[in-house]
Amino acid sequence: MSPTPLNQQPVETLQQLSDFLSRGARPRADWGVGLETEKLVIDRLTGEAAGYERIRDLLARLEGTNGWEGIYDGEYLVGLQGKRSSVTLEPGGQLELSGRFCCDIHCSWRDLGRYRQQIVAHGAETGLAFLGLGAQPFTPLEKIAWLPKKRYAIMGPYMQKTGDMGQRMMKQTAGTQVNLDFSDEADCARKLRVVQWLAPLCYALFANSPILEGEPTGFLSLRGEIWSRTDADRCGLIEQLFSPAAGFRDYVDYALDVPLYFLQREGRLLDMTGRRFTFRHYLESGWQKERATLADWNLHLSTLFPEVRLRPQIEIRSADSLPPQLSAAVAAFYKGLLYSEAGLSAVETLFSGLSLEQRNQLYRQSWRDGLQTRFKDGSLREVAAELLPQAVASLRAQFAQGNSGADESQFLQPLEAIVSSGRTLAEQLLERWQGDRSEKLQVLLAHCGYSSD
Repeated sequence: MSPTPLNQQPVETLQQLSDFLSRGARPRADWGVGLETEKLVIDRLTGEAAGYERIRDLLARLEGTNGWEGIYDGEYLVGLQGKRSSVTLEPGGQLELSGRFCCDIHCSWRDLGRYRQQIVAHGAETGLAFLGLGAQPFTPLEKIAWLPKKRYAIMGPYMQKTGDMGQRMMKQTAGTQVNLDFSDEADCARKLRVVQWLAPLCYALFANSPILEGEPTGFLSLRGEIWSRTDADRCGLIEQLFSPAAGFRDYVDYALDVPLYFLQREGRLLDMTGRRFTFRHYLESGWQKERATLADWNLHLSTLFPEVRLRPQIEIRSADSLPPQLSAAVAAFYKGLLYSEAGLSAVETLFSGLSLEQRNQLYRQSWRDGLQTRFKDGSLREVAAELLPQAVASLRAQFAQGNSGADESQFLQPLEAIVSSGRTLAEQLLERWQGDRSEKLQVLLAHCGYSSD
């Protein structure tokens, strides 16, 4: 008899769940970087969020070209699968590229460039534009239809029970994610801790969502505020990961106590949101005739949305959606700091003395005040000014040591002006936010519109 596929194996011990996470470990020579970029799709003339039918037509134009194959949810075209990359749709029609996991950021940049040229060209023919912006600028929540995807029909109603902004998160926000490697459990735990310390700085440095429904919101990263009011069970910072003794089991314990959204059986989603039924409950007692498998665990992990998560690689989730060059800067900033002993140590030295109350205060204020957020006797701008040269030096050292195919420090250059001036992208946008709708739309397209260049 052939062995049971790993993901279909029944889960009988907690160690299996930890072992699943440990599968993400790779030797240093094999470390790479992944970049996931979401963008808002709007009508080029009105600035309103594009509906599913128009976005489907865009995907249909791309399907069958350049190696793209359609991804369907029942009868609905909801994405594209390439040889190494995929294009998917978020609940409000946001378009996401999950680029290939690359040896360096130059590879990620080429991947993003090819994709950008394709969507911009077809978008121009269909009257669509694409914004690297963290929140929908004009269209009200109730006028954005749900993407016809089975999982969103379950997640959407549940979000109304867990916070007052969950549906805004799903339909009106867009972000930038970076995926990085680790060598073993200790290295993974250390990087998770450092990423959580860096979350306020990331919100501040990459703040790019000050507008919602046509008006300034009082936040430079409104997206951060929205996420904080979405679902306390599965969003935000994971407190136990701040412990120096943390490991895979701590992440497992966190994930076990998050309620299930759904189970997947034979292509169907079984709605589990009618009860507060955690994965721990499921593992201990099952549900009807179902018993937990590693496939269930993997699916559950994909429904957790903290600032950093394991799937099983390290996925960093704090940055707003950004113009393309700034998206690459997010990857470069984290790769520089996390793939370097000096970078990790620098972050630890700056942040490790904070109390729980200080961490939470810094976290919350970063969404509103950006780089001017107070930190110890200074501000997050001063922290950025200290860590940015560290990231540059690390990327240059990685290239010199043969750990990347080319010097990646050039991708950090767009951050130098932001750090030296202290003016985030959000503040730059607010300074120009005036005039009628047409004038504001042109400001947006100049600020963060995708082009083929």
